[in-house]
Amino acid sequence: MRTYKVQVLDRAIAILDVLSRTGSEMALNEVTEAVGLHKSTIFRLLMVLERERLVNRNPLTGRYRLGMKLFELGSKAVSNLSIRECARTQLEHLAFETGETVHLCVLDHGEMLYVDKVEPERSVRLASSVGRRICMHCSAVGKVMLAFLPNDAVTDIIQQHGMTRVTKNTITTLENLNAELAQIRERGYAIDNEENEEGVRCVAAPIRNYTGTVVAAVSISGPTFRVKAEDIPALAAVLVKVADKISAELGASLAKASGA
Repeated sequence: MRTYKVQVLDRAIAILDVLSRTGSEMALNEVTEAVGLHKSTIFRLLMVLERERLVNRNPLTGRYRLGMKLFELGSKAVSNLSIRECARTQLEHLAFETGETVHLCVLDHGEMLYVDKVEPERSVRLASSVGRRICMHCSAVGKVMLAFLPNDAVTDIIQQHGMTRVTKNTITTLENLNAELAQIRERGYAIDNEENEEGVRCVAAPIRNYTGTVVAAVSISGPTFRVKAEDIPALAAVLVKVADKISAELGASLAKASGA
């Protein structure tokens, strides 16, 4: 298929690309040399880009850098991304690779809400569904979300919803929960070892957005006769890679690049 080109747009994009690759401001002659066009052409394009706030000119030095309009546009673009849309393909790959049920969950009013689910071709499946809510203190998705919330937010959620014992393994004290959350932050994933449902194990990893904030969790769940305790580290390694890929789709790499 023939690529359609608009010369003036191609040249303007080339200027923006050059400015994006430098860690400091650039003089007109430096931009000219990098783009490879005549100085007067580059100057005219820079004037238009500056007028539209896509480029900013330092009034003291006359040097150029990217403008804040690009940040505004980029922020709007990534904020409009749907977590479910971004994650769907990765969820399907994860379910196929592990042979277990995969969930995508978000925080909603102090509980985790299932927003997507992919089941494997198995005879034994989990009784979960999209739209279902689950407590945070006894689920892997909930604990991995709590681990990256401010301490005040964790306390508020626990005060509002309590820490009901669901199984004999359920964590029921804030002290024990905080100790668990510290471990989660250190290793990068959470484990539900029959804490929400007897006979079911789950591992969950955090998903971050373009600001670096944890906005969702992805999990692998299965019956304990298939998901054994010794299998967790290997499953977690696969899961964390998938969570990182979804995070990248949401712009998390931008946060890393900016040092957030």
